[in-house]
Amino acid sequence: MINNLQKNLIEKDSIYGAQNYSPLPIVLNKGKGVYLWDVDGNKYLDMMSAYSAVSHGHSHPELVKVLIEQAKKLAITSRAFYTEPFSHYIEKLSKISGFSSVLAMNTGAEAVETAIKAARRWGYFSKGIKENKAEIIVANGNFHGRTTTIVGFSSDPEYRKGFGPFSGGFLEADYCNTNCECSKVCEKSIGSIKNLISKNTCAVIVEPIQGEGGIITPQKGWLEQLRKLCTDNNILLILDEIQSGLARTGELFAFQHENIMPDGLILGKALGGGLLPVSAFLSNKEIMDHFNPGSHGSTFGGNPLAASVASKALDLIYEDNLISNSKEMGEYLSNQLINLNLKIIKEVRGKGLWIGVELDKKVSAKKVCLALMREGILAKETHSTVIRFAPPLIIKKEEIDWAIVKIKKVLNDFI
Repeated sequence: MINNLQKNLIEKDSIYGAQNYSPLPIVLNKGKGVYLWDVDGNKYLDMMSAYSAVSHGHSHPELVKVLIEQAKKLAITSRAFYTEPFSHYIEKLSKISGFSSVLAMNTGAEAVETAIKAARRWGYFSKGIKENKAEIIVANGNFHGRTTTIVGFSSDPEYRKGFGPFSGGFLEADYCNTNCECSKVCEKSIGSIKNLISKNTCAVIVEPIQGEGGIITPQKGWLEQLRKLCTDNNILLILDEIQSGLARTGELFAFQHENIMPDGLILGKALGGGLLPVSAFLSNKEIMDHFNPGSHGSTFGGNPLAASVASKALDLIYEDNLISNSKEMGEYLSNQLINLNLKIIKEVRGKGLWIGVELDKKVSAKKVCLALMREGILAKETHSTVIRFAPPLIIKKEEIDWAIVKIKKVLNDFI
């Protein structure tokens, strides 16, 4: 039961706020490390990390220190001028990622839009596609953001309803997943992408693991085959790693699980250290040099405050051993969930500390999340039957052990 204070605050949200979210009935006001507290002082283990944005943990002291110091010195100038923090930041991101060119934005959706623009310009100016004929292949079940262009190529009718007309130039192919029954690796998905390729195809844009789709994990070998298909047909392979990138899956980037290199990479969420919206599109000079002054921009993109925080967030991935901890604790959490051996759990999937638990269709994932909240665990469902477990990448074994006891208790109540 929520008390009058929380009830009053929730009512204000319903009175004054647009109702485009359906939050769990809890009002938070403090976060530290892997924990959150509500306005009554109740403590919760965060198993969601703001959709992977809080990979470093809440209010990381070193990130907060950088934020305060830079805010006192210089925060916003616009890109009308050069700034010292931005120069250091893009150099660091380029060297860490292996991409020669960085275009800084704020939100993930902005970075996706940037990738679309980059792909189309490359298609027209490098590949020679006729004007306004460029096509981009996407995957069913995708989620790349909420702009009208992006929801226009979503396969979820709820994301599209009432927002048309939509931009053309996008073709939907089959995504691959571990449950594929193909006789050869990913022949259905790769075949469906291949069948859509034409002289007007400039890019394939996909998530290496689909987050909002339910932590849908492709078969091993899919990305490698997709890379070859794009290379053979002179098509850009652009990966959206807004959620999967920056150590979330036990590698710096999810594509490293298959030892490939895409032509473009979309980053966001954890890049801001859980403090600011920071995103970027990364690629090579051949693709990026098609942008010229006035062709694309952002008032806040790459601002000194964001650049300083993002730069430190990149450092902490290594200083705090987030990659190895994500891999080790992710395997541990996944195995513990599998070992619960409960009939209502149909599948445990994912990589690193990005795990989806598929429940029996008779069980409401949202009701399970509400029950977990009452036990001190904050998680969120996707669709109606999948619970996402994606804690901050600093989580320890003892915290996972505590969570497993609570998860088992809750799930047993639904049997």
